[in-house]
Amino acid sequence: MTEHTHLIRLNDSRESAVIYGNLDENLRVLEEEFEAHLIARGENLRIQGTAEQVDLVRQVIEGMRIHVQSQDPIDHKRLHELIRMVKDRSGPLVREVVEDSIQVNGHNRRVKPRTSGQKRYLDAIRTNDIVFGIGPAGTGKTYLAMACAVNALLNRKVKRIVLARPAVEAGESLGFLPGDLYEKVNPYLRPLYDALYDMMEFEKVGRMMQQGQIEVAPLAFMRGRTLNDCFVILDEAQNTTREQMKMFLTRLGYESKAVVTGDVTQIDLPHQKVSGLIDAVNVLKGISGMEMVWLGRGDVVRHRLVQEIIRAYEEAESPEGSHA
Repeated sequence: MTEHTHLIRLNDSRESAVIYGNLDENLRVLEEEFEAHLIARGENLRIQGTAEQVDLVRQVIEGMRIHVQSQDPIDHKRLHELIRMVKDRSGPLVREVVEDSIQVNGHNRRVKPRTSGQKRYLDAIRTNDIVFGIGPAGTGKTYLAMACAVNALLNRKVKRIVLARPAVEAGESLGFLPGDLYEKVNPYLRPLYDALYDMMEFEKVGRMMQQGQIEVAPLAFMRGRTLNDCFVILDEAQNTTREQMKMFLTRLGYESKAVVTGDVTQIDLPHQKVSGLIDAVNVLKGISGMEMVWLGRGDVVRHRLVQEIIRAYEEAESPEGSHA
């Protein structure tokens, strides 16, 4: 097999120090992942291997250099995210993913996709009026949709953000919770508030909610409304019924966009009820202007153990898995 060599000339000692890692640990990871050979001499990095090995390592190094230029840290987790992107041959180029970002406030706060799947998800939201983001916990479904909504509002592409969630959780009954209706449903809406507060100042969110620019409400409150000039997000959509999903999707008015997010492996509806998200996937596929993006455990950006937990449950729940 013919051996190929590619020389990368890094800009300076700072860039090489970040890319090589402590005691060249990043280079050792790349050698192990791609079975290539890397030789570092100052700011010169030589990659040796097959044409494919050399090209894959080169793409990872290119992604790392973009992070360095943006002053983003490159830790063990970020390096493995880049490696997964390169190995995902069906995904976009690493440069396209790493250079993408969404500005979410006036202080240059930006949200970036971290995986190929997240990049596809963002591109789908940008080009379609209705997008379904389906995948396990930690894949950024709600967070990235929220970032797109905040960006659209701040850039005056929409007049309002409307955030909805079905008030169904793990078989618990709202009637047994203390307080009035708003106090009963507020805990179910908390994840939406958390994402908002992570992107915008607390006072600004409060002001926009008072002015009606941001609305967070249980799904039941959507009935009978027409949502014009809105960016609408339906979160935890696996817990909608077929009737609720149809009701929600038919609320969409002029100049509006909707993102529906959910995890079909965590349905808390009574067993006799069909999930509106699963039903919609089957009924609505193929409609122009609507896209369904499936995210997987490779798109999880939480603690590294979350990926392993999801994998373990997938194997246990597969026909070949054991339920003992």
